This record gives sequence, C-alpha cells and structure tokens, in this order.
Amino acid sequence: MYIKHLSLTQFRNYKSAELSLSQGVNLMVGPNGQGKTNLVEAIRYLSTLSSHRVAGYLPLIQQNQSQAVIRAMASFDERDVLIELELNRDSANKARINKSPAPKVRDILGFVNSVTFAPEDLDIVKRDPSNRRAFIDELVIQVWPRFAGVYSDYERVLKQRNTLLKTARQTGTKGSALSTLDAWDASLVSYGSEIIAARLDLIERLRPHLFEAYQSIAIANNEPRILVKSSLLGAAIVQFDDDSEDLEYINTSDRAEITELYSKKLSFVRPKELERGITLVGPHRDDLVLMLGDLPAKGYASHGESWSYALALRLASIALLRTETRSGDPILILDDVFAELDSGRRERLAGMVANNEQVLITAAVAEDIPKALQATVFNVISGTVTGG
Repeated sequence: MYIKHLSLTQFRNYKSAELSLSQGVNLMVGPNGQGKTNLVEAIRYLSTLSSHRVAGYLPLIQQNQSQAVIRAMASFDERDVLIELELNRDSANKARINKSPAPKVRDILGFVNSVTFAPEDLDIVKRDPSNRRAFIDELVIQVWPRFAGVYSDYERVLKQRNTLLKTARQTGTKGSALSTLDAWDASLVSYGSEIIAARLDLIERLRPHLFEAYQSIAIANNEPRILVKSSLLGAAIVQFDDDSEDLEYINTSDRAEITELYSKKLSFVRPKELERGITLVGPHRDDLVLMLGDLPAKGYASHGESWSYALALRLASIALLRTETRSGDPILILDDVFAELDSGRRERLAGMVANNEQVLITAAVAEDIPKALQATVFNVISGTVTGG
C-alpha cells in the first residue's frame, strides 16, 4: 500500500501542507527542527492512533489552534480510500472514511498500515518494559484492528479499579463492602487475558521474521528471541515498572489457562493491592525479554547489536504485516536513522528496504542516504515543503 497524497492543516508546525507522494522512496530533507518528522508522524498516527514522539494527541495540534486535520489518500491494489482525522482540543476527535463519518475514530485503523524506525527505537531494547509493551501492542492493533477497542476497555476498567482500590485504602473498606471490586476483577481478567493471549500469539508469528531480519543485518550469528515475563505467575509482585526481573516466563497462549492464572493471582495479591491502592497484576505489568543467544539484549548487547536488534524488530514487523494483513507492504518510515548508522549498516538497510512499495525517509542532509535509494526528494524549511 502507499499514500498518494497527504494534506495537513494546523498540524504541529504546519499551517497547511500538501504533498503528492510517489511509490518507492520519498526523502524529506532539511535542517533539524524544520518539520520533516512531523510529516511522517501524521501518517504514522493514521495507522496506529499514536505518536512515536509524545503521549496523547494534544501536542499534535498547532499552538493556539483548536483543531488539527490529517487527510491522506491511501491506495492499495488500484483502490483508493480517503482517510480524514480531525483532532480537537476541546471536543471529541472525529474521523471520516471516503467523506462519510466513522462511528468511532478507531474505525480508521487498518486502512493505513505503517512501520516506523527511529532513534527512539533503541529504548525498546535498552530501557523500561513500557517501551517493549508499546512496541508489541502497536503491532497487535495493526494486525487485528479490533484490539484498539480491547485495549481501550482494559484501560477504562484498570482506571476504575485503581480508583476503587485507592478509596478502599483511604476508608479502610473490608469484607462484603468490597463486592464491587469483584465485578471489576471479572472485567479486568476478561480484557487482560485477551491482550496477553494476543501478545503471545503475535510473538510466535513474529519469531521467524525476526530471526531472518536479524541475520540479514548483524555481523555476529546470534539468534534473537522474544520471551514474556508475566505478572500472572509465581509469588513475585511487580510494584514498579522496571523491577520485572523476578517474574517468571509464561509459556501458554491458551486463553482459558491465562484466565485461570489471572484470577488466581488477583486473589493472591489483593491484600497488597489494597495496601498500595493500585492494580499489581495484568498486561500493564508484564515485560518482553529480548534475548540474543542465551543472554538478554538489555544490559548485554553492545550499542551496535542493540541497533541491529531494534532495526530487526521493525523489519520483522513489515514482514508480518505483509503476511497477516490484506493491504500488502506497510508504509516504511525511516525517521532520521541513516545518520545514526555506520556505512555498512546503511548499505545493508538500503538494500533491504529498496523494494518496499513505499518508503518515507527523513534526513538532515541527503548525503546520509545511500545512492542505491533513488528517491523523490522534498525539501522542508520552516514548515514549508517544496519539491516532489
């Protein structure tokens, strides 16, 4: 699939912008801070309803404006679809598909698939569990768009349950007065089990693609694997997001087994949850362990190996989306990454992405891009785009 045309209104530093994009490689070039990444961020937002730079959508609306609009004409298999997303500062966001209002904003998911590789992706390998959860959850939603609703429902239940736990801690509520908590537990287990099972299913589907991608990039012949440490198992309790070392690995993706494990662990940790006033069990407390050979990449992989691993995760995501969705190649976004790579990795990356149906690259200087990538070039200065 590819984007034929992108239109932005009051998005980030663009009062307005119109870009006619081509199949193949499109290069946005210009000094840092001029708006190159804002262009590709808009396309990524249409495919995931999330940004790789900020949490929430309000920073995407131009300062002192009440609304931003993203419009994109997406094409797949000679069929075009116009996707419009209206981001509002003081009212609900809205979406349209071929100019018809969508009942829910998340209904646009699945029309535009994209994979973004950016310097921030090193955080997936090197930093906290939240970065790895975000990676896998974004991919789950692109493969199975209905999961956007499941994640939303889980977050809603989790928020309500945490509020109840805090109130119970403050008031000393005990016994039968906690019956409301049981009802929230049932919903939490239902949505949470579905998320955990989907993550494990997706990781298994991603496994062969990850192996192939890493072997094609890296010099050393190490095998990458993804394991999941689960808060549902054992007696360990994760009280903070970065202390998952004591958790056990989960080996089942069976929904019924996960549900049973979830219910038992919730009962076990309830005294601690009432003491802390927060939910301590569920997919929001799990961690993905990125293995390289027999060792976890976090803490053991070199800087170069970490780069290779992060890139392999994104290339594997492309292969997975190509296989698991009906829209062919996802749009590949390479956001300011060539400047971070040595010449060998630059050339290998260029060779691997050159045949993708559409590639969007941002770079401060065109010389960072291997000559093998014949690109349509856009110049970006102070929120103004020329060329193409």
